[in-house]
Amino acid sequence: MSTALGQLRGALIEAWLALRTRRRRALIAATGVALSAAMLSCAVVITDGLGGGFPRAVKAADLGDLIVRFKQQRAAQVVRRIAALPDLSGYALRTEVTQATFAYRGHSTTKGVAEVVGSGRRQGYAIVAGHNLRGTGHEVVIEQGLATAWHIKLGDIIYVRYLAPERVVGVAEGPDDVGYPLAAPRIYLSRAAIDAQLGRDPDPEVNFAEIWLRNPRYLNEVLVQARDESFGLQDLQFATRSGVRVLIHEAAGIVIDLLVALSVIALATAAVMLASSSKAEVQRRLRAIGIRRAVGASRTHVTLTQAVEAMIVTIPAATLGTFVGWIATYGPGNRLLALLNEPGPGSALALPLLASWLASVAIPVAGAAWPAWTAGGRAVISLLRGADVKRRRASSRSWPRRMRGHSNGGGGLTGLGARLVAARPARLVATSTMLACSTAFILLMIALAATLSSLETDPQELGKHYELTASLPPSYAPQVARIPGVQAAEPRYELHAADGYALGEIVDVIAYPRDHTLFEAPPLASGQRLRGDGQAEVGVGLANALGLAPGSPLLLALPSGRELRLRVSGTVSSLDEEGLVAYVPAAALLAADPSAPSQIAVLLKPGANQTAVSAALTRLGAAPQAAAGAVERGAPLVAVLKTILRAVAIVDGLVCIYALTQACALTVQERRRTVAVLRACGAGAGAVRRLLLGAVLALVAPAALIGVLLELLLLGPALSQLAASYATLQLRASALEILATVLGLALAGLMTIWWVARSAVRESVVTGLAS
Repeated sequence: MSTALGQLRGALIEAWLALRTRRRRALIAATGVALSAAMLSCAVVITDGLGGGFPRAVKAADLGDLIVRFKQQRAAQVVRRIAALPDLSGYALRTEVTQATFAYRGHSTTKGVAEVVGSGRRQGYAIVAGHNLRGTGHEVVIEQGLATAWHIKLGDIIYVRYLAPERVVGVAEGPDDVGYPLAAPRIYLSRAAIDAQLGRDPDPEVNFAEIWLRNPRYLNEVLVQARDESFGLQDLQFATRSGVRVLIHEAAGIVIDLLVALSVIALATAAVMLASSSKAEVQRRLRAIGIRRAVGASRTHVTLTQAVEAMIVTIPAATLGTFVGWIATYGPGNRLLALLNEPGPGSALALPLLASWLASVAIPVAGAAWPAWTAGGRAVISLLRGADVKRRRASSRSWPRRMRGHSNGGGGLTGLGARLVAARPARLVATSTMLACSTAFILLMIALAATLSSLETDPQELGKHYELTASLPPSYAPQVARIPGVQAAEPRYELHAADGYALGEIVDVIAYPRDHTLFEAPPLASGQRLRGDGQAEVGVGLANALGLAPGSPLLLALPSGRELRLRVSGTVSSLDEEGLVAYVPAAALLAADPSAPSQIAVLLKPGANQTAVSAALTRLGAAPQAAAGAVERGAPLVAVLKTILRAVAIVDGLVCIYALTQACALTVQERRRTVAVLRACGAGAGAVRRLLLGAVLALVAPAALIGVLLELLLLGPALSQLAASYATLQLRASALEILATVLGLALAGLMTIWWVARSAVRESVVTGLAS
């Protein structure tokens, strides 16, 4: 034991003294470890946070295995149907009231959802603050997203139409749907408390059932039985845990996969760089290792010294990098999870982060120890000679010719630099792969961020051309059109209808008296624009839900109680209402529902003053509003995603710069004698920079080409496909974005050339020749 401690103490002293003599190289190695650890930490936080959010939410809320929505029926009838199901463990009934009105301190909505829950242990939502409903008094539990958006605290009073002021006693997460503002705001009320206010109903009407099974493996069989036992229940909609998860996490899946893949590549590249650096450092210290071996130092001691030296550098660097990656993504990740009605990982993240930290430490240490172990096994006389990296005889005879080429213009130096990098194929492949994947990922994130910004701020991104709406009767349209700066004005009718196929889909119906494409022209996905009073254009989301195609009949049940029968002329790409939209002729809509609500859509002339037009509309008695972006309610989600993308892009970019710089620095370090010979023959800093230019081009040129093709042909189309059920989004990087990214790579290469060349010429020629 004492011998082992003595060896460790001796190795620690030697390692510390060695690091003091090469602080600069130790700092470079520490930077690489910190960056790779930060990248890996980002991947762990996002992967464990988003990937594990839904299972955590299901466990916390005890979400049912089967969720059923239907047209309101008496609870007794629903209970009889549920009781006939096999493998039943329990159930909970609710009354889900949509289009509910509630308000709080300047905030209000008429599109809220009020869940009236009964008594029972299982409710299908989790309390994250305060306590659950107790069935007495005027109490309400609100959704976490609503509490955050409206700044509601426990004990505050919220006003619900038809009820007395309700006191907020709890904040909940319901994993069966995303949170506000991505979805309608949701509150939970106690049936006992409602009965106390409005009178008791011994057999209330319900329209929502949550069902738990003894063995979820039999879910498919229970679904078949549920459909058979549904006689008397109308507008049935079934949802399972897996279905809810796919709906909520579809878009997050590829982002997680890309981030994990990129982080693994970053870690592997950093490992190759650090291992190569350690190998080059061992080559430089062969004579010192030989002297230690000659005076009796064992191979194990030499290896232990190198490993301890690496640990001294790696442990604090990996700790810092892991902390930076965690702090950069943990907060935004939790905000994203809150929008999805899912809890954050909390302390459960400690173990994955510890594993990532251990990987960030173990890989560089192993990469440093192995070259020392290999060198320690060589003959002492060979070590004392200080044998350098192997060189071909032909190469040594060709140096004079290459140096003459330098004197004739220097073109040969650029090629020589490329050949020096190519002499290490494993390092070349690792670095180029890292740069290519990082380039593709950065291009994808730039395209995604640009698309999100456009959808959030630009109503015309998906075909919404009008800039303002005015709450005026249709007869005011000619008067509005005469306002200076207005190009066109036309009544815009909009209401929510139900599909007439007993599937319960709510459809956003939009109508214009004439050609709607002047005001709204979402991209046509198939078919043609509507012509005549008997046709309709439907969103891709609605077409997928109902199995519609051009030529299919469309049946809509209007709030007036009448039906609107049309034929689908084409499908359009729209993100509004998740693509559940239908553009219909105004004449057909008004014939079925003369009281359809309307406003006037206002299209401005190019360069018109929107403020002046709004003031003129106000003088007419209107309440003008600016047209909203396609995902206006998703603005918080867009902001969080931008924050995450920005953090990952910064770390990714720094890893790129490090990999490029380290590859060039290692090439110069391994070929110190070559550089010294060039300088001894009269070459200056410019010649070294031309040599490094060839090395950088050999690394960056193929990486840039592969990265651009990877984004254009694979990553961009793959991510676009995820939104295909709602809209056609082009996430391929534009020419300007590609140019900016390539210029960024070029700038990183120029910085690398300047920095490495500056370091190389600082070393004396004699020292380089003696290496």
